[in-house]
Amino acid sequence: MHSLRLIRWVIRWHAAFLLFSLVCFSASAQNEKSPSSTEQAAKSSPSKQSAQPKQLSPEEELQLSVETAGSDRAALVRNLEVFLKKYPESPQRPQIYRALVEACIQLRDTTRAADYAERTVSLTPSDMSITLLAIQLLERNGDEAGLHRAVNYSSRVLEYVSRASVDEKSPKVSLEEWTAEKQRNQTTILSLRGRLYFKLRDLPSAQKDFAASYALLPSAGAAEKLGEIAELEKDLPRAINEYARGFALGDSASGPAGRRELRQKLGNVWRLAHGSEAGLGEYLLRTYDEVAKPGDASTAKRNAGVKEPFEFTLRKAPEGSAFPLSQARGKTLVVNFWATWCGPCHALEPLFERVALQFQQGGDVLFLSANCDDDETLVPPYLEEEKLRTTVVYADGLERLFAVDSFPTVLIIDQSGKIVYRSDGFSPDTFEQDLMAAVRRTIHPSEATPVPVPGSPAP
Repeated sequence: MHSLRLIRWVIRWHAAFLLFSLVCFSASAQNEKSPSSTEQAAKSSPSKQSAQPKQLSPEEELQLSVETAGSDRAALVRNLEVFLKKYPESPQRPQIYRALVEACIQLRDTTRAADYAERTVSLTPSDMSITLLAIQLLERNGDEAGLHRAVNYSSRVLEYVSRASVDEKSPKVSLEEWTAEKQRNQTTILSLRGRLYFKLRDLPSAQKDFAASYALLPSAGAAEKLGEIAELEKDLPRAINEYARGFALGDSASGPAGRRELRQKLGNVWRLAHGSEAGLGEYLLRTYDEVAKPGDASTAKRNAGVKEPFEFTLRKAPEGSAFPLSQARGKTLVVNFWATWCGPCHALEPLFERVALQFQQGGDVLFLSANCDDDETLVPPYLEEEKLRTTVVYADGLERLFAVDSFPTVLIIDQSGKIVYRSDGFSPDTFEQDLMAAVRRTIHPSEATPVPVPGSPAP
């Protein structure tokens, strides 16, 4: 039974589950293919067995590729790509592609992630979750051919949503909840496809999709796009109406900065139409009475809209003083994302501190412990008791930028702002060694030792 919950706008992937599934899949396949020890003994003599080294099966090589990468996503990508080059028709391709998509997203390599997402779609076209993810990645990359493919994928998802029947509803979900969920999904996909058409400068198609989205579920985002289309078409009265509706709804996804930008757009078209802003306030109040609903005001998010790590301004914990990451530009950044309620985070912190001590003299590496507690009042007493020796900051949205959804997560960001190492969770026995080696590879790339890949010839 299909569920509409598969196609929610935010697609969250759990790396540990994907990799665990991949290892288990390859291991089970190996068990199915491998003959019993009795059968092997019957087919070969002991002397022949001892004379020849064991030849790894593709399933064993795949399992080693995952295991030797450990929690290093960059190493995982390298290992799996080598495996695919050697076994391009492997039956495990869907699982491998998914693992590569997840790892590339975490490394912020969206071009490669989009490529593997589309490969997955070609193998499993009925999987709407991976199709949605491919659309998002293609939109982010922004090339025209990719945007056209994303439009086609969006139409496929929209058809899937529209065909959903109440007969598929879970008995645990009420009819009202199911209907509202379907409506939200349709609204989301219509706005998504409208954005793609807009980027392709197909304004009639974009206008049609945004209008349909707004009709299903009014939103500031759809209204603002309708205003932009009207402005491009020189229809000032329609642009004023759409911008005013968007401003009155007040749910701009980009927060206060987005509302200020919307206010500027509204003021510009109003002045073009009327010569000044006289009467605009009264017009907005009327529009608000027509469209606004209680509880629509958006909640401000720190660093909303910031896209690059070195443009973030964090706060030092516990006092809250400004800590702009621009002061670390040109350095390697090592960040440990943690929370006070996270038991493994407590165990990792002394290991993280010991690695930080190894690089404190050079000045070219900055180690940060970024707190992600929703309730920041828990942080000062925790720090007073634990007395962490690394620089502690509040994450202030940095975790959103890097899609951190489990703790602890440790990242290394190079001087260009690119993730070169990521560990979700950790192994106490190898964490210090792995992190130290990854930092050294980042700050001294010419001295880096290549990570051995199973199945590759010896250098």
